[in-house]
Amino acid sequence: MITTPGQQPDNRRRRAAHGESAALYWQTDLPPDWRDTVVAPLAVTTYRDHEMAAERIVGVDEDDRPCYCAARFIVAETRSDDDEEYYQVAAYAEALSAWLLRDGRWLVHRLITCDGERGRAFYTFAERMPR
Repeated sequence: MITTPGQQPDNRRRRAAHGESAALYWQTDLPPDWRDTVVAPLAVTTYRDHEMAAERIVGVDEDDRPCYCAARFIVAETRSDDDEEYYQVAAYAEALSAWLLRDGRWLVHRLITCDGERGRAFYTFAERMPR
């Protein structure tokens, strides 16, 4: 977890696997032409779900208002090719990144993958931060 000085972490917050680089990868899916139009986060916090493969990242600006968010989750399914050996596969996965634009809208990038097939990515605009 990356916090600003004086901020106290609680037990629900955990450091991302990316460590301090979480503050840097917020631009990963952001198109280069849009980089000057978004509010950059000053602090980033990662929340992890311990019961399923899921995480949510929230970045805040200098006024502690959300200006970036990302969410990723995987729904696993047990399968077998021969009814003797079973294995887990990603039946459905979704990755979302969203950036607050200076005009107040959110630019949202989603990547949806089903049954391990190549994902379908797209951008949309939203009036509110995705939940």
